[in-house]
Amino acid sequence: MFCYQCEQTAKGSGCTQVGVCGKQPDVAAMQDLLIYTLKGLSVVAHEARKQGLSDPRINVFTVKALFATVTNVNFDPERFIPWVQECVSLRENLKARLRDEGGLIVFTHEAVAFQPEKTLDGMVKQGAAVGVFSGTPVNKDIKSLQDTALYGLKGLAAYADHAYILGKEDEEIYAFTHKLLASMLEVSLSVDQWIQLVLDTGKTNLKAMELLDAGNTGRYGHPVPTSVPLGAKKGKAILVSGHDLKDLEEVLKQSAGKGIYVYTHGEMLPCHGYPELKKYPHFYGHYGTAWQNQAREFAAFPGSILMTTNCIQKPRDQYKDNIFTSGLVGWPDVRHISDGDFTPLIEKALALPGFAEDTPGKTVMVGFARNAVLGVADIVVNAVKNKDIRHFFLVGGCDGAKPGRSYYTEFVEKVPEDCVVLTLACGKFRFFDKDLGKIGDLPRLMDIGQCNDAYSAIQIAMALSNAFGIGVNELPLSLILSWYEQKAVAILLTLLHLGIKNIRLGPSLPAFVTPNVLNVLVNTFQIQPISTPDEDLAAILNQ
Repeated sequence: MFCYQCEQTAKGSGCTQVGVCGKQPDVAAMQDLLIYTLKGLSVVAHEARKQGLSDPRINVFTVKALFATVTNVNFDPERFIPWVQECVSLRENLKARLRDEGGLIVFTHEAVAFQPEKTLDGMVKQGAAVGVFSGTPVNKDIKSLQDTALYGLKGLAAYADHAYILGKEDEEIYAFTHKLLASMLEVSLSVDQWIQLVLDTGKTNLKAMELLDAGNTGRYGHPVPTSVPLGAKKGKAILVSGHDLKDLEEVLKQSAGKGIYVYTHGEMLPCHGYPELKKYPHFYGHYGTAWQNQAREFAAFPGSILMTTNCIQKPRDQYKDNIFTSGLVGWPDVRHISDGDFTPLIEKALALPGFAEDTPGKTVMVGFARNAVLGVADIVVNAVKNKDIRHFFLVGGCDGAKPGRSYYTEFVEKVPEDCVVLTLACGKFRFFDKDLGKIGDLPRLMDIGQCNDAYSAIQIAMALSNAFGIGVNELPLSLILSWYEQKAVAILLTLLHLGIKNIRLGPSLPAFVTPNVLNVLVNTFQIQPISTPDEDLAAILNQ
């Protein structure tokens, strides 16, 4: 196997034996095979659009299949078999429709004629032959740009799938997805053309995040500042981790009146700010931090656990029977709920001991999404003009297990008292429970939401730019970002598409970015790696 799509890839260059995330070689091969098959499907789908054909089933399938290959989503090789088979079936059916409606169209690339083996072992061998560095040799920088675009597209697909689940979709997203995947089989595109496709990935991701924001706020209301307890209530318990608000809503509905308290974990923390979710009286608080501590936290949790849209390294035997997955998430030895009926999860919670007594703990504030922040925009602007607020730092992104991520905790601790920290995504779990106090009536630490809520952060920056009458890059605002997987890549590409400059990125730079591509990012956008908190703060505040 070879995989270098996430920040924690082995030795900073690539996982070759087993993924740092826990992905086994057979899973890696099946994911590579699915991507290869999707490229073949996309060639046909892209051509079909030119003929006026857009198949809704193919559109939705493509984003879901891409999402299934994101880091920490699906670790079950068997579940990729029907994905590959359906991809080929959809491709062949669309080819037949094209022949019937427009005459014979000749496709020359072998991916458009690919047929999978009948067994898992056979497919794994096929996947190993079409991995990251297979196919027609291309310029290293073009390969780097292709992979940057692909990994950004995987993140885009995650946002598009979340939006689709909430009834929001857009033909422009599907059309670009097929165009980009088809372009990866085209050997004549230049470096400049691939740079444009990378930026177009960011542009399209902005549309996907806008759709998701509309889906979340349209169904659950705009988040409001809310205090969330980190302790526990005596009684039976369910913990929901991941990102999927609809799954959480269903768990709350189906567990109502059963004497069970529902807790969030990881990226679900911001859900406490949504009015239509917080109305459930048994929706209590937050348990634990982010994914890198799940093994320890899950082993100690006395109830049942639902993983939505992201998973963990192989669950330990002592608690794997208490874990359920939903959506695209899967492990070979963990029960999956595919029909939205969470009765097994609820029954397991009732059978487990739950918390024996109330356990008090800290509280944290969530709910500072765009409506909440922009509702006090005049106060924010005046505080800046009066020099009560010197600078804003958006410190957010993905969390992970590497020691270098302590940088973000130290950075926030050292931010001067006349500065405000905005945060989003699971990177905030390095410092989310710290009391930074207030500047006037404004808290110095504001949680904007999940990584899925990056659209809110962008809208806050744009609104402040308009309020001050200056460009976003002239605002007293600095972005200090941590990345781990492909949704973070998609967000970064969106920021580059918007022309945002001087982003500091860490803990390490992507292994799939070549020196020449990095030079383009540095020269065009002044993107730079993090150094030390003291050095970066001094450079930002003294510039």
